[in-house]
Amino acid sequence: MADAAVSTEVDHDKTVGKELSKVLADSYNLYLKTHGYHWNVRGLTFRSLHLLFMDQYTEQWTALDEIAERILALGQTAPMTGTAFAGLTSVPEGDPKKTAEDMVRDLADGHKQVIATLKSLVAAAEKAGDGPSQDLANTRLAAHEKHLWMLNATLG
Repeated sequence: MADAAVSTEVDHDKTVGKELSKVLADSYNLYLKTHGYHWNVRGLTFRSLHLLFMDQYTEQWTALDEIAERILALGQTAPMTGTAFAGLTSVPEGDPKKTAEDMVRDLADGHKQVIATLKSLVAAAEKAGDGPSQDLANTRLAAHEKHLWMLNATLG
C-alpha cells in the first residue's frame, strides 16, 4: 500500500514538474522578449516604455530562479537550453522591428499566455495536493496580471 502512495506522489510530482517547466519556458521567453523590446523600442513613447519594460523584465528575471528551484525541489531537472525552452514554450519570440504600440500588444499577449500556463499549473498542483507549487503559481499569476493591466492601460 505504501508503494502505491509513493508511486502516486512521484506521478503527481512529475505532472506538476512538467507544468512548472512549461511555466519556466514561457516565463523565460517572455522575459527575453520584454528585455529585447526594452532595447529596441523607439518613437515618442520611448522613455516611458523603456522604463516600463525594464520594470517588468527585472521582476520576471527574479522569478525565473524561484520557478526553477521549485522544479528541482520536486526531484526533476529544470530545462536550461534554448532547445528545451523552444519545445516547452507557447510564447513566441519577439520582433525588434515592431512599432512601440505593437510591442506593447505583443507583450500583453505574452502575459495572457503565461497566465493560461500558470492556471494549468494551479490545476495540476491542486490535484496533486502540492500547496507550495500552488502558492508559487498564484504569486506569479498576480504579477503577470499586474503587468498585463499596466500594458493594457498603456494602450488605453
